Amino acid sequence: MPALFAVAFLVVPVLELYVILRIGSWIGAWPTVALLVLEGVLGAWIINREGRRAWGALRDAIGTGRLPGRELADAGLVLVGGTLLLTPGFLTDIAGFLLLLPMTRPICRRVLTRLLMSRLFATTRLGRGLRQARAGHDAGAGGQAPGQSQVVRGEVIDRTDHRE
Repeated sequence: MPALFAVAFLVVPVLELYVILRIGSWIGAWPTVALLVLEGVLGAWIINREGRRAWGALRDAIGTGRLPGRELADAGLVLVGGTLLLTPGFLTDIAGFLLLLPMTRPICRRVLTRLLMSRLFATTRLGRGLRQARAGHDAGAGGQAPGQSQVVRGEVIDRTDHRE
């Protein structure tokens, strides 16, 4: 995972610079700067609106005594999306908008949940135990199909003392 972050911090700025220069050569330097500023202003407005919504939903969930799983995920996505929107560049802005907009955030939340669950099950003892139990259940006891009984051969030894 640290290697992935290192590559991201090296590759993303280079890609952003490339995209900015390509768009600048296509529409001109000042329109490109204006577009980046417009995205920043629009992003700040969306961050403010969605951040308030996410915070309110989180407070409501805690106030009613519910576990705020969805609300925490949304707050995290708004935080990351806002950070990406405040970073100059078109690619990070696209990713930020995907995480922030109410119509795309549920999709991102599901992807994040699946990613985190797969990491959890891949790296924890609980996950390994669940996989082993699942494999045992799927194969059945002793390699038999589920639902079939298993016969255990053995000998009964009576250890009661019959002295009289």
